[in-house]
Amino acid sequence: MRKNSIKNTRINGEVQRELSNIIRGEIKDPRIAPMTSVTAVEVAPDLKSCKAYISVFGDEAAKSNTLAGLKSAEGYIRMKLAGGLNLRNTPQIRFILDESIEYGVTMAKRIDELK
Repeated sequence: MRKNSIKNTRINGEVQRELSNIIRGEIKDPRIAPMTSVTAVEVAPDLKSCKAYISVFGDEAAKSNTLAGLKSAEGYIRMKLAGGLNLRNTPQIRFILDESIEYGVTMAKRIDELK
């Protein structure tokens, strides 16, 4: 399976939706901020690994605590993901902090200040 195939795109969407449902509704870790969202997911073509881009609303402490909480709950998340998806392999998840939304907001504020 190629990286940009229709099947890989569909799997990325399914994993993203299931992962956001698990993070939002099933994890009870107090370190994870309530305003946490999954912005993008990239599953490798062999379905062995996955990069999940996470956006957290809050300060730097909330971001680092959320990443630590997600990394500690990775086994539970992977088990729930295997139950929710019908894939041959359940991918190993690597959480990456996505700051593109925050960057866009700061750039929009700077543009508005210039006007």
